[in-house]
Amino acid sequence: MTAHGISQFAVVSHERHGEKRWRRFSGYAFAATDALAPVAGAELARAALSMPLAFAEQSGRYTLVAVLSLTAGRNMFVGADGSWLGSYIPAWYRAHPYRLIPREGTGEAVLCVDEGSGLVAEGSSAGEAFFDQAGKLSPALKPVLDLMTQVERSRKATDLAVLALAQAGVVRPWQITVKTEQGAQAIGGLHRIDEAALAALPDDVFLKLRTSSALPIAYAQILSAGQLGIFERLARVQAPLTPPPAASLPESLDSFFALPSDDMIRFE
Repeated sequence: MTAHGISQFAVVSHERHGEKRWRRFSGYAFAATDALAPVAGAELARAALSMPLAFAEQSGRYTLVAVLSLTAGRNMFVGADGSWLGSYIPAWYRAHPYRLIPREGTGEAVLCVDEGSGLVAEGSSAGEAFFDQAGKLSPALKPVLDLMTQVERSRKATDLAVLALAQAGVVRPWQITVKTEQGAQAIGGLHRIDEAALAALPDDVFLKLRTSSALPIAYAQILSAGQLGIFERLARVQAPLTPPPAASLPESLDSFFALPSDDMIRFE
């Protein structure tokens, strides 16, 4: 979902968007209901110092994510006015309303735009063009694609490193307990690095993790756990809002990483 309704991702093409324009987003209200966001290894240095990182299990594999809330359906980093309240914004959001989405059957990632975002207009002089007069991506859109391409390349390497951590047996369930008005509540659905298990690995397995660039991810996740206290601070900032009841994160996070069933990807 977006701030304006159902997400409708369409492949960016000259035939479909040559006469349309797009506007840059002015706030992060579109992310207000996200409890998690994917994170790539290239973001570790800043993300780990700004928000907790964890691993989310989806269809038998683990993905590195930023934890944006301990309450399902609410992003504590997004203020009532749509402003971002943290010191780092995941790259997942900075390219809005664009995504790189694999084309079914080929695995090739193609540039798509969310036509349900309210940021795509037809017959308007306001905003940015999708293409220049030569039919190539416009100077305004090309940097967006470059950012997404760099993040996608890093994400693929990150997925391989996380797989190595999982195969080494150091990714374990992370039971987080939060205090609520109803008492202590356990939040499930996330995973972390078991620091003791990591330290006890045989030398050959540890070396394999080092050569696969998995160790920086492991240590960043361990370090980021110290950021759990940020939600208490954000709650004070968000005090004027009435938060929804605390709820566990969903056992399956497929719905977070895949487009909802009522979303559309148009390839025509």
